[in-house]
Amino acid sequence: MPIRIDHPRRHALRALSALLLPGGAMRAFAAPQLDPADPSQAAAECIIPAKAGGGFALTCALARDALQAVRPARAPLAQRFLPGGIGALAFDRIATGRLGGPGTLVAFSSGSLLNLAQGRFGPHPTSAVRWVAALGTDYGVVVVHRDSPWRSLRELMAALRQSPSRIVFGAGGTVGSQDWVKAALLVRAAGGDHRAMRFVSFEGGGDALGALQGRHVDVFAGDAAEALQAMAGGTAVRLLAVLSEARLGGALAGVPTAREQGVDLVWPTVRGLYISADVPDAALRAWTTAFEEAMAAPGYAALRERHGLYPFALTGPALDAYVRERILAYRQQAEALRLRRWNP
Repeated sequence: MPIRIDHPRRHALRALSALLLPGGAMRAFAAPQLDPADPSQAAAECIIPAKAGGGFALTCALARDALQAVRPARAPLAQRFLPGGIGALAFDRIATGRLGGPGTLVAFSSGSLLNLAQGRFGPHPTSAVRWVAALGTDYGVVVVHRDSPWRSLRELMAALRQSPSRIVFGAGGTVGSQDWVKAALLVRAAGGDHRAMRFVSFEGGGDALGALQGRHVDVFAGDAAEALQAMAGGTAVRLLAVLSEARLGGALAGVPTAREQGVDLVWPTVRGLYISADVPDAALRAWTTAFEEAMAAPGYAALRERHGLYPFALTGPALDAYVRERILAYRQQAEALRLRRWNP
């Protein structure tokens, strides 16, 4: 029998249509009546601002599946790729009004905030968009080819100390991106000059992992979810370290942290969604409510884990405050690495 509830929010669901079953799956018992004026209940899309195979694609897939679990009658959240500058093109189009509207969400990550802190997303302030939800967090990883001579982070660090110019890092993003920063911090921890680091830039983690598979680069300093996704698809790689404060569970349970191997480097990568600053307040509230309901639903934790992410959920003012704090911290880190600020 369907269970019905009264929700206090304006755009609440009219029926609870998903329950956690013994097998852990979420199944609809009653389709709610949807409000066509609510963009979170109508046809909408999630922009993936990179090529396939990276963390942005995972973010949009999680958003689609989470909304579908609690609102099965709505049209599935469409996925659209818009690569260019690892998020820069999408941000510019949203900020200038060439893309957007109440039904357009865009995936972001901590790397997006790092780029914003350096002015790498064009002459646009952070207020050019509105932050909808943080859905979970990923963690950085250090990855090599499965046949690499380095079987631990300690061995890689020893090689960096001996001959840093012989090791080529590859990752999504250019100089100053979060993957570049992770590689730079590794080189610095080995006593080298990060400005002399050999780094090959790719348009997303999927391309970088493909280059590692082909032995065109030696080390991938990316994120765990995209690396695990590649491994599940048959990519021949080895995880040397995860950049978390303590060991993680699940598929990463056997991977030691960088700290365990003598390198004090922690790098969480929060993943979430933003929308144009020009949308009506009601549209932002509708999306916020939708994702709050989705993240509070039974089964969301398992769904998030299936997409390779760990707990981290923020919306509303708390998310706005987090974004401001991280941008300030990233700006200070960029200055320490002598990265150029593109905008005053």
